[in-house]
Amino acid sequence: MIMAGGSGTRLWPVSRADCPKQLVPLVGGRCLLRLASDRLAGVVGDSEQWICTAERFRKQVNEMVPAVADDHVLGEPCGRDTLNAVGLTAAVLAKTDPDAIFAVLTADHVIEPQSVFADRLAAGFTLVEEDPNRFVTFSVTPTRPASEYGYVEQGDAIAGHAGCFQARRFVEKPDRETAEAYLETGRFGWNSGMFVFHARTILETIGRYEPATREGLDRIATAWGTPEQSATLDAIYPELKKISVDYGLMEPASRDDAIMISTVPMDISWIDVGSWPSLAETLPADDQGNRVAANTLHTDLDSSNLLVFSEDANHRICTIGCSDLVIVHTEHATLICRAEDAQKVKDLVGLVPEDLR
Repeated sequence: MIMAGGSGTRLWPVSRADCPKQLVPLVGGRCLLRLASDRLAGVVGDSEQWICTAERFRKQVNEMVPAVADDHVLGEPCGRDTLNAVGLTAAVLAKTDPDAIFAVLTADHVIEPQSVFADRLAAGFTLVEEDPNRFVTFSVTPTRPASEYGYVEQGDAIAGHAGCFQARRFVEKPDRETAEAYLETGRFGWNSGMFVFHARTILETIGRYEPATREGLDRIATAWGTPEQSATLDAIYPELKKISVDYGLMEPASRDDAIMISTVPMDISWIDVGSWPSLAETLPADDQGNRVAANTLHTDLDSSNLLVFSEDANHRICTIGCSDLVIVHTEHATLICRAEDAQKVKDLVGLVPEDLR
């Protein structure tokens, strides 16, 4: 199941309320959701893929990923954070297959090489097939002491499963000094936010930690596939407790003796495309460090370290003597900011007229 319900506010003005970042062709002419779907080649076939998104994006999702059947698009009537996206998926899958095992993936990342990702994902499925009470998380080999990501510490190796470990602990976004110490040990990886779960086990665990949520999910599952499906989902889902899978599931599970949490390290290039500077990392740089998006016309004199992005293939952006800027042009708005201030785009969105958000 690919989670594709985020708003992507820090990628405004390209990512907007009616077409968020996962549906915008940001990377080589493809959207992040399509990239996430294509990454599953060799592990999960098209007929086994599910997408959890906002119901209002259903038509766009069908257009972007036509190989995924419409009845495999789980349309949320409103966002209730990631625990409910996972719980809804588990409830729907378990209704027809009590032994269903599913991966929870994201539509926020550019991951390479695909072959390594596919191999590690398959290893995660094998771990849960062997023990349905096992939760699997994937950690990414760090390339720098990042303080914006959570970390997973590897414990003992799992016999018979090369490159797989017990998870010793999870740490939320440490300061830089702590992150540097983590990298020196060689035992820590970035918490990717990707998992493999057994559907029935997840529902039982949600029932222990969040019983009201489990009750609501059971009612939704009972109505699923009947004429009452939409009405029941619309009535119950908005009332479910809004909480993330990390806080609502993984944190208490790490203290639960009935649950074994394993981690599968991935030695991959992993770019979380959550801001303009992170998108810049997906683009090649010229000799001056300037990065220009595909189908963007740019003429420059003496500039360096620019990100230039335009939705209009006939509109030319020209720069002279600029440095360390983000320049984004769309039909409705143009954004110019210092790269170091790009995280403030989320705050800026609250200041522009409603119809531009």
